[in-house]
Order: sequence, then structure tokens, then C-alpha cells
Amino acid sequence: MTSVEGSRRSSARTSAGPSAGPSAGAGAGTFHGPTLEEIARARALLEGVAIRTPMEESRWLSKVAGGPVLLKAENLQRAGSFKIRGAYTRMARLSAEERALGVVAASAGNHAQGVALAAQLLGIKAVVYMPTGASIPKEKATRDYGADVRIAGATIDEAIVAALGYAEDTGAVVVHPFDHADIVAGQATCGLEILEQCPEVRTIVVPTGGGGLLAGVAAAVKQARPDVRVVGVQAEGAAAYPPSLASGRPETLPSMATMADGIAVGRPGAVPFKTVRELVDEMVTVSEESLSQALVMLLERAKLLVEPAGAAAVAALTDHPDRFETPTVAVLSGGNVDPLLLMNVIRHGLATSGRYLAFRARIPDRPGGLARLLAELVEVQANVLDVVHSRTSAHLHLGDVDVELQVETRGAEHAEQVLSHLRGCGYRVTE
Repeated sequence: MTSVEGSRRSSARTSAGPSAGPSAGAGAGTFHGPTLEEIARARALLEGVAIRTPMEESRWLSKVAGGPVLLKAENLQRAGSFKIRGAYTRMARLSAEERALGVVAASAGNHAQGVALAAQLLGIKAVVYMPTGASIPKEKATRDYGADVRIAGATIDEAIVAALGYAEDTGAVVVHPFDHADIVAGQATCGLEILEQCPEVRTIVVPTGGGGLLAGVAAAVKQARPDVRVVGVQAEGAAAYPPSLASGRPETLPSMATMADGIAVGRPGAVPFKTVRELVDEMVTVSEESLSQALVMLLERAKLLVEPAGAAAVAALTDHPDRFETPTVAVLSGGNVDPLLLMNVIRHGLATSGRYLAFRARIPDRPGGLARLLAELVEVQANVLDVVHSRTSAHLHLGDVDVELQVETRGAEHAEQVLSHLRGCGYRVTE
């Protein structure tokens, strides 16, 4: 896990000294983001629309971190993520003329569902552009909410270009996933809930893509409790904030590669970037291995289903548990995951944690050879999942056969015991 720290706050706020919080900065003209009054108005708009999502302490994570860790379950929000907060706030404030023209949005799934649900509740026509490869369940849910879904581009950034073109042609109002003040104000209501549900919180860790949720949480928290540390988390393969914070302006990534499509954004939004740079204390990144392991652990230990993006905060906590002062709140930003992707992520998570071991062993090609190998696996309590024989190879001696096995183990230490035991029995074993 890597971090960027120091460049995120403006020089004006730094010079104000440690006693000058965001409210003082706002008066001096340095504060960027919704005020507490604006956030309160957004909250009133969302009454009866967005639910107050539960927050539960995780005994497993608390033990790892050495202090209380609580999970803010936005994966249980309406439409499966925090996105309804910002989308409804933005759309509820449209004029009658704007509503008549309809809205257009671009999203890989979560914002799409938020916009579609908000449009349904408000009686507004919605067109949503989604990139190719978007999650089938997310696409279907967006259609089921009544939106006109159109596939365009390979990435969310390309889908946004298509949405902007549609808006120019039709006059439809663009509901951006993160780059609008009303969107940030809506997401900020999550920050208020965190403070109310855990008044003693010291650190809040937030999954981050374009920055709308992070900026909103930071704006709410830093105005009410400037002593609370706010940390953003991005996937290593789609981390646009670290270089942007380093340069002082939004930078565009040349490419992205991550399973966490919910936070795969190639360029920070100009609106949230100002707030993140001023108020957020640290930005960290996590690997694909950490994301998949966190997802599996949330399933096993917390009994909560999240998408890879929704597991980012927990991945950061498990990577470096001593880095975050407790009580810590980890935001689970979404739970919309394709079952096929979920199966692959679970396998990946089990493999990276040493609980899913694949290796090749060479045995004599005669009766009883495989049975003896399997007996040795029984001896070390490894559960065999799959066996494949390979007899055709230039590297094999006559009379030998390679056996490719996939076995289930109890963890990395047990996996090493399995391999060591087989090698001690004379088998040539390669992972």
C-alpha cells in the first residue's frame, strides 16, 4: 500500500494554523465543498429516499487493528450503493423545464442505478450510457428502474463523452457521477451519519474513484470534527489521485486495470478534487490481491457481500492495520457485483491468501502412482479440488506423468507444509 500526503491541503489553510478548521477556512475563502447548511438541506431532500445505512463493529477487524473498527454498510443502501444520495439530490433540484428535457448519465453501474432510481421516483426520463463489459446485473437493474440504457465505449470516460454528446443534441441535463456540487452535497450526508453513529470516531477510510464520496464525507466531517482523520483509498491499477495531488491539478491516467470497476476512474473530478486536496489527510492505494482478500473476508467474517470497490477501505486496513488510529470507520461503498465476477474474485482471494493451491507433481506412470500421491495429500489434510494428467511433454521421461492438482488448504502456512511434505516424499513439485 502506498500513500500520498502533504500536497492535498491548500497553502492558505495550512498557514491558518492547527486551530483553524474548515469552517474558518470557508470564511476566509479557502474552503471548497458543501457547507454544513447545504449538507443539511441535501439530507432533508433525501428523507424517505435514501436509508440510514447500518454501522456495525467488526470484531475480526478490531482484533487486527488493535482497536474498534466499524463498517458503514452503504452496500445495503437503496440501489446497492451510496450513489442514490448524490443522484437524487442533483435531480430533485432541477427546474420543471430541465426535468421536461430529461437527464443523461454515464456509469459502469452504481451511478447508473442511482440515476435510474432517482428518475423513477421523480418522474424524469433518464438515458444512461454504460461502457462495454459493464456488469450484467448492474445493466439489468438500471433497465428495471426504467432507464434507457445505451452501451458506448470501453471505459467510463468514453461513456461520459457519449453522454455529453447526447446532452448537446437533446438538451438533456447531464447528471455527472461525481463532478457537481449537488452530487458532493448528497454524498456528504453519509459523513453526517458516520459522526452520529460513531461520535468517538478517529479515522474514516473511504473507497475513492472520481472523489465525490470522499469529498462529501471530508466536507461534512472536517467542518463538524476537524480532529477526525479522513483517508481515501484507490486501486493501484486505477489510482488517478496520487499523481493529481502531487501535481496540484486533476491528471488523466493513460490506462487502467482493476477488478474494482466502481472506482475505476481515469481522472478526478474538478469539483471534488478541490475538496479532497484541501481536506483529506491521506490517499492510499491497494493491490488487486488485497481487494480480493478483503472481499472474501467480509463474506466470511462480517457476512456482508460487497463489490471489489466496496472492499477497498477494508483492504487498506488489513494491509497496514497499525496505520489508522481507532476507532476507525471503513465505508463499504457498494454491493453490486456480478455473480460470475464474484466467483472469480473469491477464487483469486483464496489463492492469494494461500487457501487455494495449484501445483504440478511428477509421478511414475504405473498403477498406484496417483493413489500414493493422493494418500500423501490426505496425510497433510489437503482437500483435492481438481486433478489433470499430462503425459505429452518434451520434458517428461518415458514412464513419467505430470499431475496438475488444485487443492484447498487452511492458509499460506498450511500450503507451504503441503509442498514441503510432498518434496520430502521425493516428488518433484512446482507451483
